Amino acid sequence: MPDLPTPQDAAEAALFSECWDAVLSYADLCTSGSAASTQLATEAFTHGIHEARSATGRTKATGRRSPRLPRIPLLLNAVRTTAAAWEAHGQGHRLDPDLRLWLNSEKAARYTGPPLHRPVALRGLKDLQEPDAALLWLVEVEALPLPAVARRLGLDPVAAAEELGQVRALFRDRCHRNHLDTPMDADCRSYARLLDAVTRSPGAETPEDLSQHLARCVECAEAAACLRLHGGGLPAALAGGVIGWGGLAYLERRRRAAEAGLAGGRTDAASDTGLAENREAAPRIGRTGLLVAAVIVSGLALTVSLMPFGSGNDGAASARGEAADRQPVADPAVSSPAATTRAKGSLGSPGPADPSVGTGSKSDPEPQGTTSSPAHATSAATPGPKGSAQPSGTTKDPAYCAVKYDVVDQWTDGFQATVTVTSVKALDSWQIGWSFGDGQRVTQMWDGAVAQSGSHVTATAEEYNRSVAAGGSFAVGFLGSWHDGNAAPDTFTLNGGRCTTAH
Repeated sequence: MPDLPTPQDAAEAALFSECWDAVLSYADLCTSGSAASTQLATEAFTHGIHEARSATGRTKATGRRSPRLPRIPLLLNAVRTTAAAWEAHGQGHRLDPDLRLWLNSEKAARYTGPPLHRPVALRGLKDLQEPDAALLWLVEVEALPLPAVARRLGLDPVAAAEELGQVRALFRDRCHRNHLDTPMDADCRSYARLLDAVTRSPGAETPEDLSQHLARCVECAEAAACLRLHGGGLPAALAGGVIGWGGLAYLERRRRAAEAGLAGGRTDAASDTGLAENREAAPRIGRTGLLVAAVIVSGLALTVSLMPFGSGNDGAASARGEAADRQPVADPAVSSPAATTRAKGSLGSPGPADPSVGTGSKSDPEPQGTTSSPAHATSAATPGPKGSAQPSGTTKDPAYCAVKYDVVDQWTDGFQATVTVTSVKALDSWQIGWSFGDGQRVTQMWDGAVAQSGSHVTATAEEYNRSVAAGGSFAVGFLGSWHDGNAAPDTFTLNGGRCTTAH
C-alpha cells in the first residue's frame, strides 16, 4: 500500500498544477521534438524547485532576503539553464537550432555573466518583493485576468488594480536604478536622464538623437522598454528581458492560452480527456489536473527531493507517454516556430525588438505536398493524418474563409503579427498564402511551417493543427522585418481559394 501523501506532497502538486503548462510551453519552444520537450521541462522543474528551496533556506538561515524571481519565471530560467547544460554535455542536437546559436552567443552570456551586465528587466523583477513580482508577471506575461490573479495571490479584488499600478511604478523605479548602476560608456550616460524623462509621459516626443541612440544601443533600448509603462510594451520587455531567447513566442502562447480560457476553456482533467480524441479541432488548456491527480493517488506528488524528474519514475514516464498528444498551453496550435520554415522565436526579446531571434528549421523548407506559391501548387494530394488528404492547392474547390491580420507590435525595423483564419468548410489540412507589398520578410513563425519566395509567403499546417471544424478558426503568429513601410497584405488565400479580409 503506498504511503499517504503528506502536506508537502500536496504543496508540490499544487505548484506543479500552477506552473507545469508554462514550463512545458517554453520547453517546447526550446527543443526539436515532443519527447525532448517533456524531458527538458521535467529536468528544469526539478532544478527550479531545488533552487527555490535553497533560496528559502538561505533566507531563513541569514534572516536576509536574497533576490529571487517568482515561481514561473524562475522555472522558465531553469528551462534555459538546463538547455545550456544539454548543449554543453553533447545533447544539443535535441534543442532548437536557433536556441543553440543563441546559447553560444554573447546574448546568452549576459544571463550568466556579471550581475550588473544582465538585462535590466531581469534585475528589476528580482529586486521586487516576491508577491509584487508575481502579480506583475501573472498579469503582464501570463495574461491572466486581474481578478483571477488577485484570488490566486490572496489579494483584495477591489484594490488589486490600484496595487498593480503601484507595482508597475515600483518595477520602473527598480529598472531605472539598475540602468544607472550598469557600467556604460559616456554616450549612454549622457542620455540616461533624458531617457528617464521621455519615458515618463505618454505624450512626450523622443528627440531624434535619442531615437538614433536607442536604435544602436541594445542595453539602452531594453531600459527604455522597461521604463515606458504606457504603450503596451511592458509584457514584451518583461518576457524578453527575463526569459531571453524565445520570450516573444512564449508571450504570444500565454496570451492565446489565457484568451482560450476566458472563452470557456477549462484547466482541469475533464477538459484534457474531453479533447483527447479531437485535440486539433478545439483549444486545449491543460492536462495538468490529470497528471497531478495521478501523482497524488500514487503518493508521489512530485516530491522533487525524493525522486528526480526524468529518472524513469511513473510520473515522468506518463508525462513522456503523452508527449505525442500534448498541447502545453490552452491553444489549438502550440508549435515550436523556427525561422524560414517553422519559426520559434520569442514572443519576447528585450525591449521592443528581439535580438535573441535567429534562424533555424525543424521541418521541410517547402510545405508538404505543395510548392511555395499556392497559385502553382500541385494537384496531387498527399496522405495526411487518419487517411485524410493534404489540400490540393488548386482553385477548383475554393475554401471559403475570412482572414484577420493583426500587427501585435512594431518597432524600428521589425514587427510581430498574427493571421487568424476562419473557414466555412471543415479542413483536413490547410495552407494559407499572402503577399507583402512593402518588401517585408518573415523571420520567425509559430503554429505553421513557413516558406517565402520574394514577397509571397505561405504557411502550412503542422501535424497537430491540421484539422479544422466547419466554422472553426486557426492562427499563425510570426515575427518579421520591414524597412520602408509595413502595410498589411490585402489578399489572402486558403488552399488556393481567395479569402475575404476582416478589418
